[in-house]
Order: sequence, then structure tokens, then C-alpha cells
Amino acid sequence: MITTYTQRKKAKAWLKTYRGKRPVFACVLGFTETGLIPNISAAGATPEDRKHTAIADAEFLATGLNINFPLPPLVAGASPVLISRAVVATQELPLFIFNAGLAIAPTVETKAINLGGLPAKCLSKGKALPIETVLQLFVQGLVWGEKLAQVGAYVILSECVVGGTTTALALLTALGIDAKDKVNSSHPTCNHAQKWEIVQAGLQHLEQPATPLEIVAAVGDPMQIAVAGMAIAASRHTGVLLAGGTQMLAVYALARAIANEQHLVWKPEMIAIGTTRWVAEDPTGHTVDLALAVRDVPLLATQLSFAKSKFPQLRAYEQGFVKEGVGAGAAAIAAHLYQNWTQEKLLSAIEAQL
Repeated sequence: MITTYTQRKKAKAWLKTYRGKRPVFACVLGFTETGLIPNISAAGATPEDRKHTAIADAEFLATGLNINFPLPPLVAGASPVLISRAVVATQELPLFIFNAGLAIAPTVETKAINLGGLPAKCLSKGKALPIETVLQLFVQGLVWGEKLAQVGAYVILSECVVGGTTTALALLTALGIDAKDKVNSSHPTCNHAQKWEIVQAGLQHLEQPATPLEIVAAVGDPMQIAVAGMAIAASRHTGVLLAGGTQMLAVYALARAIANEQHLVWKPEMIAIGTTRWVAEDPTGHTVDLALAVRDVPLLATQLSFAKSKFPQLRAYEQGFVKEGVGAGAAAIAAHLYQNWTQEKLLSAIEAQL
């Protein structure tokens, strides 16, 4: 139920270490006005819907209900939070939700920890976040990475940022990694040309040389820097599963760049990327090639299939819609590792949530 795509020796060693162990699941919420650009994302049918995606997903992840905001209508499919909630709730994983910078306050205030961030402006202007906010989020990430490492046998770091694959493309490119035409999208066919045009507009404002924190301030989003800090700090003590595809490859590259530039202690060998096969094998993206370009980090993916689901919203994943989000792939990997869930058991738990 788990396939390794890159760094197979490291990946198998990582999986062996944490088989049968219970992780802590953390989800970092963020917002970028990049996500409001028409057609940039399918994580919400309209720009207005996309303003509430992270808030609704967090509410469902925490409670299994959507009292304040319904899960946003999608072009097709259903929110990947159904996958994450099925695992977190049924396997009783410790859950932490963080607000790294939202345009609207989360409705799970008692469960959402405020990291003191801000929503990002559209990256196309090259002024996404104040540098002071980036530093604040990085420091908070370091603090919480240490804390999370004490809670679970390993740490799952997930995200919910609409438009995040576009900010990831900008971040990777600015860090010198060839990511053009390699990233993923919630669309069935990735909108590479649109993403690249936006990224090029933002990068022309970036003064060189730029530090990693300055790059995030120019073209990033608040989740990226917070999770980079968490990954650096948590890796000093235990394993880290960065939950996602394109966005978490960007976070790993950012963490490495910061650790190198600031001479920080971390253990990159403790980190793996966990996603879904819909991302890893997306014919309109090139996640494996991107992971190879980022270098050194194992890419894992759950082989969860919705082909035989009784719900058309889930079968839409097999047509390329949605693919990933809110740590869905890593949650499924954790389900296989911790309680040895089969395809049938996992599908049943997800369908129960729907």
C-alpha cells in the first residue's frame, strides 16, 4: 500500500523505523491572494469559495462537521480532508492545527494555534509578506517543531493553502531548482503556463542575491516558512513526514537552504515526503523528476485507490481531480504503517466520512 519513488534505500529505512508507531498529525493553514486568481486552483469552484477552503477543511479535520463553513464546492470531487479526517479520527492520532496566516479567522479557535502570521499578497507583485512576519513564523516553527517531536513517534506536517503549488513553483525557482512544468495542480490537467507567467512576474521584483527568508517574503506563503522551521526542529529528535507533493518538496528545499545559510543543526535524513499516487503518477505533472531535482529526500506515496468507490465524488480522483491536500497522502501512509490498514479498510473509513 506504500510505494517508494526516489531515494528507495532511505525510504525503506524510514518506513521500517516507523512501522507500528503512532504519529502526531499537524496541519498548518495559510492563505495567499495568489489563490484568488481566476482558474489558478480547483480547490474551490470560485475565488470567493477559495477564501474559505482552509477554514472549512480545518473545521472538518478537527470535528468531522462543518457547522460554520461548508466544505467548498469543487469543480469535481470532494475535499481531501475526508481522507485525513478518516485516519486521524479513527486511529485517534494527536492533532494540532496552526493558523500561519489566514484572511478570515479559523472557526476552530480552541484547536487552532495562532502563529502570529499574515495572509500573503499575490506573489506576482514580489511583495508577498513582510520580512518581519517571515522571521516570526520561522521562529514559531522552530518552537513548535520541538514540541511536536515530543508528542508522537514521528511528526506529520501537512498544509492547506489554496494556490500553494504556484507559490511553491516560485519558491523552488528562486532557490535555483528547475521546477518549470514539473509541479502539480488540483486541476486534472496542470495549468503550467498560467503558473509560470505569474511566477515570472513575481521573480522579476526579487533583488539578488536574496536570502531564503527574503525569497519567502517576496514570492512565498506563510505556511512554507512555518513548516520549514517545524521540520528543521523536529528532525533533530524524530522522523518527519512532510505531507504533500509539490508544496512539501518546496518546503524541504527551503528548510535545507535556511539550515545551510544560518548554519542550523538539523537531520535531513530523518525527513521523507509523503503524498498520494494521484500526485506521484500525475501525467500532467512530473513529481518524481521534481523530487530528483530537489535531491536527497525520499518520495513516498500511498497506493490508495477510489476506482471502486460507490461515491462519484471519490471516483473523480481517478480522473485527476483534487489529488491531494490537508495531508491526505501522508495520513493514508500513516494508516498503513500504524494499524496496517488495507485498501478496503481505508476506503470504508473514508466513505463513512463522506
